[in-house]
This record gives sequence, structure tokens and C-alpha cells, in this order.
Amino acid sequence: MTGQGQVPEASEFNNEALRGVEVLIFDVFGTVVDWRGSVTRELEQLGRRYGLSDTTQNWIEFANEWRKGYMENTRRIAQGGEGSLNVDVMHREGSATTYHILDKMLSSQWSHVGNVLNEEARVNLNLIWHRLDGWPDTLPGLRALKTKYVNDGHNLLEAKPIILATLSNGNMRLLVDMAKHAQLPWDVIFSSALFGSFKPNPKTYLSALSHLSISSTPHKAAMVAAHLFDLQAAKGVGMRTIYVRRPREDEDLSVKEGRKEGVREEVKSKAEGGVVDVVVEDFMELARLFRP
Repeated sequence: MTGQGQVPEASEFNNEALRGVEVLIFDVFGTVVDWRGSVTRELEQLGRRYGLSDTTQNWIEFANEWRKGYMENTRRIAQGGEGSLNVDVMHREGSATTYHILDKMLSSQWSHVGNVLNEEARVNLNLIWHRLDGWPDTLPGLRALKTKYVNDGHNLLEAKPIILATLSNGNMRLLVDMAKHAQLPWDVIFSSALFGSFKPNPKTYLSALSHLSISSTPHKAAMVAAHLFDLQAAKGVGMRTIYVRRPREDEDLSVKEGRKEGVREEVKSKAEGGVVDVVVEDFMELARLFRP
């Protein structure tokens, strides 16, 4: 019921699988921002600045190797291993058990790059992860989700508020800098480092739910990610799951399974016999599930 002068409320959701969801919790790297494209573009600029002859493909390989070291370290620590919870430190130094983080890369097969970079340049290069750009649909989709009123073609309706949060393995300063750089309109930023581990450790998801006061009703939150391992962990604590198909994400699963093609094309919703609640192609499609 609406009183005189009040705007009527829009129907709650456009997808029954998400009925009752009040919070969308976003993975960031690869889901919200295009880390590979962003890092490659800055590396190309670095190459031109220092007169290096590396090709775009070379720089893509550099970015992939750097990211691989990060993934190996975060997963090891999530499983109880030792290491820094600050990914700025991890990106730069890594640990005794990894060989794919920046300083080690610059002293091995990428030594021709390391030879031209002084300490100041290395520090700036390491902060490249603070300056990642969103996918083309990211900002329009997030803004659409924050729209207060919607038009159903006949009337102006008041949309139910959706909290937009992050749960990322990036450290807090990285996530804040990235949000400012890419103009990401988060309501709240959660770094897994605040909770003493990394995703996919269950306590990171449970801690986020606790701070959002929905520990006893985890189905009111949906994890949004381009990685199945992230969604499987969120599902394990009772959250809904939304898979976003992003170029070249989830490639590690394809490698493990010995396949040339990525698994993302094969991910299906539960209604289609799959393992996630909803599959979307981009954030605009995601927004349409919550806004007519």
C-alpha cells in the first residue's frame, strides 16, 4: 500500500532465483575490472618509455605470470599457509615458496625489464594494480543497480535498495584507490585481509555476512563473480551465486582439465541443470534482474 503522494514500489525482482536478495557482494579482479587489459596497457607504455622491444603478447604473458604468482599465494594462505595478507607486498615480493612475483620475475626471464627500472619505477609498477579499469559495462551496470526510481513504461516506481559491496583479496588501500580510479560506486568495501585470510577460505564470506548483519540469513546476499571457485565457496556458506562471463577468466580450470576452451561458456544456472543460481553476460544484464 502506498499513501497519498508516495511513489509505489516496483515488483521485487525479475528472477525468482534471486528473490529476497538485499546485498550483492562482488569479486573485483576479473569480475569488476579488466586486470589483464589494464596491466598490459600500462606495461606497453612502460616499454615505450624505456625503449623496450617487447610485443603486446610479451606483456600479456608478463601480466599472466604476475597474476599466477598472486593466485598461487592467496590460495596457499587461504588454506592455512603463511604469508603477507597485504597483496601490495605479495605482488612485489611474494614469498619463499613462489617464483612468479615481480622482483623475482625482474631478476629472471624478465631481467631485461628489471635492468632499466630503478626502485622508484618498480614501486610505481607494483601499484599498477591500484589503477585497473572497469569492463565497459561495469560502471553503467553498477549505476543502474543504484537507481532509486524505475519506470515500468507506465508509472514511476520506487526500486528496492540493493547494497553493493566488495569482497576481494586486494588490500584496503588498493581497493579504495581502484574505486576512485574507476569511479566504482560501492556502498561498502570488504577486503578479505580484514578477516585474516583470503578467499576462498569460508571465514572471509562469513565475516562479510556478519558485518552486513545477515549471518543468520545468508540467502539475502548473492556473490557476483567470474570464477567458479569463488561462487562455490560462497554457496557453501549459504549465499546465492551469480556467474558473470568475462573474457579469459576461469582459464586455470580449463588448464587443469586439459581443455583448450574456457569453462565459462559451459557454466549454467541451476534452472538449466548447472551449479550457480544465475548466469549473466555482463553487469547490464545483472542490473535488469533487479531493475525493470
